[in-house]
Amino acid sequence: MPEEFEKVPIAVTVNGKAHRLNVEPRLLLVEMLREELNLTGTHIGCETTYCGACTVLLNGASVKSCTVFAVQADQGEILTVEGLAQNGNLHPIQQAFAEQHGLQCGYCTPGFLLSTYQLLSENPRPDEKEIRKAIAGNTCRCTGYQNIVKAMQAAAQQMQKGR
Repeated sequence: MPEEFEKVPIAVTVNGKAHRLNVEPRLLLVEMLREELNLTGTHIGCETTYCGACTVLLNGASVKSCTVFAVQADQGEILTVEGLAQNGNLHPIQQAFAEQHGLQCGYCTPGFLLSTYQLLSENPRPDEKEIRKAIAGNTCRCTGYQNIVKAMQAAAQQMQKGR
């Protein structure tokens, strides 16, 4: 019989919406997002922080949600891939990935999108070396990364036009 843990109350804001939850202390952030909030865009890939498919932003910083406990996010703001599009319109980063063929199977895409979001939030005009460094924690097994880099460059340009 599985050991029962006393649940802990937490409050988080996910994609701009406040949530109050009671979670087991051992519940991972990725599990909370997927199972408790039904936000399944955050993928579980390797569960060792290698692949980056579970990347989300926690208080503006990218984290691998497969190795962060939900209780560590208490009082935090979380952005998932579902929070990028607004009013049915793709975010410029999502649009650039689609236009530049920066995805194939799509499994790793949410992590790349959020890593791109963090990079462009901090550095609106990254060079290719900075882009490659920013995505070093994300693995894609389908592409050769060239179109991902092109998509990130296109997103940076598009976001500069919108500022």
